[in-house]
Amino acid sequence: MTNKEIKALISLLDDKDPEVVAHVHQRIVDLGDTITPFLEEAWEESLDPEHQKKLEDLIHDLQYSSLVQRLKTWKEEGGTDLVRGMWLVSTYQYPDVSLEDINRSIDQLYYEAWVHVRPDMHPYDQVKTLNYVLFKLHRFSANTKNFHAPANSMINQVLESKRGNPLSLCVVYMTLAQKLGLPVYGVNLPNLFVLTFKSDILPQFYINVYNRGLILTKADIDNYLLQLNLNPLEIFYEPCSPVDIVRRALRNLSLSYEKLNDPEKATEIEKLIDVVGDEEPMKANESAEGDDTDEDEDFDEGYGEEDDEDL
Repeated sequence: MTNKEIKALISLLDDKDPEVVAHVHQRIVDLGDTITPFLEEAWEESLDPEHQKKLEDLIHDLQYSSLVQRLKTWKEEGGTDLVRGMWLVSTYQYPDVSLEDINRSIDQLYYEAWVHVRPDMHPYDQVKTLNYVLFKLHRFSANTKNFHAPANSMINQVLESKRGNPLSLCVVYMTLAQKLGLPVYGVNLPNLFVLTFKSDILPQFYINVYNRGLILTKADIDNYLLQLNLNPLEIFYEPCSPVDIVRRALRNLSLSYEKLNDPEKATEIEKLIDVVGDEEPMKANESAEGDDTDEDEDFDEGYGEEDDEDL
């Protein structure tokens, strides 16, 4: 269609006949998100709030349909690029956010971490040094004041505000660690996402990024699961995939919208979870982050009232 034809089609959204409006709405959706700039231009030129609302709904429908397709493509292509997957999650709320900008922010953190984290260090010291870069120099921290804020699941917002939930902070930490060549991976614990350092050099250990990179042992994980009255399943100790992480990020986001009494957005996010899909029946044990669980002191110490000023 020509630009003139597209503008003429958009103008019909103001028709008095509901059937005409419904037909035009579907026709525009079929054209895809390439028509979004024309809708935005029409919104700016309109003085009718009702007409603007129709345009806003259309723009959202187009952007959401595009996100569904891009997320599906990411999954079908293997879903190995975690940052890209997390960027797609962010585009639900921030459709104009740039993947290049996100990668640029991560690269800036990486270059500084690269200066401090040396290959000849003991793995514990590498973790402690990376903790220093993220939590001391750049002051990343847990967003305990607004735990269920949707922004905690948006990697662009986490990189900007330096506040996040367990999973989003782990994504930033793990991405930097892997760029540094460290064997650090995500682990799907119930109610709390953590990382594991798994190599042939020394026994596997864990990192609680939500508590400033506190190092944990397998026994600590055992005790945590015991407090939750859960069986020690393998998935609670071993690395999970980027697809698992993006799925859990979407669950966190859905929960955030439920907490905000926005069922429409929560339902849309649930549909995105269906796009990513559960690959194993065992994943039923995978849960969103929770703040109402009594965790072991090794998991939650370090975030007292004196730290709240920085959050």
